[in-house]
Amino acid sequence: MNNRRDFVKTIATAAFLGAAGRLYAADNNLATTALPSELSAHPLQAGEVPFMSNRIVPAGLKKGDTIAIASPASPISSWNVRESVSALEKLGYKVELGKIIKHQNNSNRYLAASDDERAEELMELFARKDVKAIITGRGGYGVMRILPKLDYDVIKANPKIVIGFSDITALLLAIYAKTGIVAYHGPVASTSFNAFTIENLNAVIANEAYKNNFSINIPEMRTINKGSAEGIVQGGNLRMIASTMGTPYEIDTTNSILFLEDVSEHAYEVDRMLTQLIIAGKFDTCKAVVFGKFKNLNTRKSFYPNRGLTIMEVINELFVPMKIPCVLEFPFGHVTSKVTLPLGIRASIAVIRSSFRIFSRLAKPFSRPYWIIAKSADITNTMM
Repeated sequence: MNNRRDFVKTIATAAFLGAAGRLYAADNNLATTALPSELSAHPLQAGEVPFMSNRIVPAGLKKGDTIAIASPASPISSWNVRESVSALEKLGYKVELGKIIKHQNNSNRYLAASDDERAEELMELFARKDVKAIITGRGGYGVMRILPKLDYDVIKANPKIVIGFSDITALLLAIYAKTGIVAYHGPVASTSFNAFTIENLNAVIANEAYKNNFSINIPEMRTINKGSAEGIVQGGNLRMIASTMGTPYEIDTTNSILFLEDVSEHAYEVDRMLTQLIIAGKFDTCKAVVFGKFKNLNTRKSFYPNRGLTIMEVINELFVPMKIPCVLEFPFGHVTSKVTLPLGIRASIAVIRSSFRIFSRLAKPFSRPYWIIAKSADITNTMM
């Protein structure tokens, strides 16, 4: 294919409103930088957090609060979550292993336990007043099977921080769709908890991310389309978003800044899932799209009787014509160093003069402060 591609290499700055400015540059070449002056306008008043009238932001955690590790999807052992338990305890939180992890016997094949047992564990943790947050042990598969078994009235009456990614995307979407509670696309307990991941996570779950400004460098962001938009942070794993289409838990992309990521998918599979969302009208009212880091982004594999497209080419073909702001390789989901995204928090994105920004100043109707996600430096265009 000889079409010109607007591939971009950049040094991007992910700017959070958080206290986690002490990030270690050794991980993935990430380094702290000063927050640009244009992003520091409209500071929040003490105790204030972003919200919309029909959204619920769970209370931020304090030292001594209890975080429970649940198993709503595939099996995981207590040994596999030891790193996250240690990291969270060092932050001052109490960590409690769910009963399924404690008694994991792997008798349910790719499921941590039966559907009823996994649903019951989640509901017990939601009902407990002493549990302030739930982090899922692992993704894998299984969350969709328990969604109809959850009591969303109880969940809404006991709003808690719920964190996970990959298969857990379906749980986050269901909680948000049924209750309006902001859900958190972030690490599961079995993934790497390096300095970047744990301090970004803590900035969000402690609600420090709504008060103080800091920023971090993110290499290799790419711009697909320039432009600016205001909207609500939504998204997660592409496969799970596609899988929940047509269910009561499907994603609402109205006025959204939509974050999408996946791993180990062939280009034609990414094409199929994105095309499904396009045909379903999910991008019709979407204000901007932020893609994560796709494995084998520029790998071209055979597809009988021809060679296939690359994932990069698929994204360009489908999204350049949309002309909405679009960037690629934001670090969330299936990456070692990952950002925690509060789904339901409002934000603004600007891709202007070859730069990518999501920043904190908004005109009416969103006149209140809100979350800073990212700002990039100037970028260099190349052609393919």
